[in-house]
Amino acid sequence: MTYIYLIVAVAFEVVATTALKETNGFTRLLPSLVTVAGYAAAFYFLSLVLRTVPVGIVYALWCGAGIVFITAIAWVWFRQALDLPALLGIGLIMAGVVVINLFSKSVVH
Repeated sequence: MTYIYLIVAVAFEVVATTALKETNGFTRLLPSLVTVAGYAAAFYFLSLVLRTVPVGIVYALWCGAGIVFITAIAWVWFRQALDLPALLGIGLIMAGVVVINLFSKSVVH
């Protein structure tokens, strides 16, 4: 269940961060409500993961996955341009998440 909770936490965080862009400084009600609810749900599920996985590992996985998904959404939805250094950086983040998952003894498998 640990990984499912982490996936759900990342999904809520990605939804909340995407909605955050649309809040216009929290002046638009619906995106603001989605942002607050999404972050609340993300932190709840993140807290469940922290019962069994060390905080540093959880945060690395959560942030890494979130960055990759948010960047993909920004590229597709908001037409954010990604140059070669940005793509290389995202690739390194993805590689770091893979290394942690495959080789770290700190992660619950």
